Amino acid sequence: MSVLETLFPHVMENPDVFVESLIETLQMFFIASPFWFVFGIFFGLVLAVTKKGGLLENRPVFEFLDKLVNLCRSIPFVIMIALLFPLTRLIAGTAIGVEGAIFPLIVGITPFFSRQVESVFNGLNPTLIESAQSMGFGPLSIIWHVYLRESIAGLARVTTITCISFNSEIAVIGAIGAGGLGDYANRYGFERNQLDVTVAAVIALLIFITIIQTIGTLVGRKNEH
Repeated sequence: MSVLETLFPHVMENPDVFVESLIETLQMFFIASPFWFVFGIFFGLVLAVTKKGGLLENRPVFEFLDKLVNLCRSIPFVIMIALLFPLTRLIAGTAIGVEGAIFPLIVGITPFFSRQVESVFNGLNPTLIESAQSMGFGPLSIIWHVYLRESIAGLARVTTITCISFNSEIAVIGAIGAGGLGDYANRYGFERNQLDVTVAAVIALLIFITIIQTIGTLVGRKNEH
């Protein structure tokens, strides 16, 4: 008997189920992540530049987006999934499985990431913006050369934090019909009292999170000034 069969007997009885669940988790992560990353950068940037004293100060825009982000963040993710069921069916054609998980995952994590991005931009040294203005840079040039390029290290850090939180949301939505390791650990581990199944799911997630953390750390260090 192999070591894996000894340590994870119930997993090895149906290894294909474990592999399929892992693939579903990776699909949800890699399909949804580009969307929440782009939306989060955009909304975080808008919040930073339209605030009072910001580069493009605009109180109505800031107040609307600020309240919208706060509202979305205040709704527990499980409740938000239920609220979005009709819209999810309209957009994806289904509210279950990987396809039905993408839209609520994007909506659920984008407000969190937007706040993280806003904090990074708000932490920029004001003299950098003032120097760019004194050199005749326009708003778009300042946004590109100062806000975005000078914040790569900070953005890498908050993106890593968000990815880790995002994996938690994937596990939650997986356990209520989307599949993935969350569903696998719940159905085959918790409901059947098979601890090795739950441990295998946790180990897989820890390895994935460690890889994300390592990449985020390397990108952040490489772009530190």
